[in-house]
Amino acid sequence: MSEMVKTHIIVPRDLLEEIDGFYGKKRKRSPFIVEAAKEKLARERFLKVIDETAGAWKNRNHPSLNTHQDVHNYLKEIRGSFKKRLDRIYDQVSY
Repeated sequence: MSEMVKTHIIVPRDLLEEIDGFYGKKRKRSPFIVEAAKEKLARERFLKVIDETAGAWKNRNHPSLNTHQDVHNYLKEIRGSFKKRLDRIYDQVSY
């Protein structure tokens, strides 16, 4: 974690009272607000990536994945190969 710094923020009274109702006053506010800010930033970063990559997938570039059944079959194959690799690994481990 990076260095902690003090800051002053202004929030609506009813919001602060609701936070205090769940988490208590004073020293428990900061961890809650930090966690909430991190979650919000993660969502914002995700939405930014979605916007930046919009249109990257073209159906014409993936003709084998045009239907729901095609996708289902592909996922089944990928997951099956993963399971086979795990089985090989566990077979090599002697207990």
